[in-house]
Amino acid sequence: MFLSITDKASPETMEKLLDKLIIYGVELGKDIIAAVLIYIIGRFIIRQLKNVIDKILLRRKIDPSVHSFIQSLTSLLLNLVLTFAVVAQLGIDTASFTALFVSAGAAIGMALSGNLSNFAGGLILLIFKPFKVGDFIETSTVSGTVKEIQIFHTILITPDNKIIYTPNGVMSSNYITNYSVQEKRRAEWILRLDAGKDFSIEKEKIQTILLNDKRVLSAPEPLIVINALHERRMEIMIRAWTLSTDFWDVYYNIYEKLQQQGFPEEGHKHK
Repeated sequence: MFLSITDKASPETMEKLLDKLIIYGVELGKDIIAAVLIYIIGRFIIRQLKNVIDKILLRRKIDPSVHSFIQSLTSLLLNLVLTFAVVAQLGIDTASFTALFVSAGAAIGMALSGNLSNFAGGLILLIFKPFKVGDFIETSTVSGTVKEIQIFHTILITPDNKIIYTPNGVMSSNYITNYSVQEKRRAEWILRLDAGKDFSIEKEKIQTILLNDKRVLSAPEPLIVINALHERRMEIMIRAWTLSTDFWDVYYNIYEKLQQQGFPEEGHKHK
């Protein structure tokens, strides 16, 4: 059947068809080249705009948490604009493309409902600011220093230098303990002593250890009391305040000195 039709086609008809194919190929090639150029130039412009926005935010001393969020959001919006420009250059009807995108939006929204909640969670974190970049925080599942707050995730660095991406929806809907927001923190040690020992003498030893450490604050005054009495032993509770930045060093140093002085451990915790 194909051969019979081809045989009947005149040379003039074949020549016209070939000319149309060549013209179509040239036009399509131009559109593709133009789309590639738009993409390359667009990516360059996006990088420049991001640098300009970054400098403006730094000049205005915007909070680092807001800074990272704005950068992430700006990058997303600019890349969406670039995508529409490339699609339009390829000859695809942007109106129909937009309609298709909107019609698929509901389904995509259902599939990405978690990401939408993470986006809303990011806004909540920026508005109420339960923490900022550089704070050490603890959630129900993870703990670490806040490195960056993005559109959908908050990036934490753990004490052992691991990177954790925590969804903003989870961060905004669960409890968060911020260890950096307060200037001072209280450490607590609980020791056990034989019931026959003189508490006043042991208390004086502990006071000497605390007073010799300049990082231990005098106000509020350290507390040393008998926490509980048992048949053969008594529990001594020690509470001392220090700057949040010195907390862990003070906590472990004092604990080590108490052990060197022969105070056995009953338990220890920090507040």
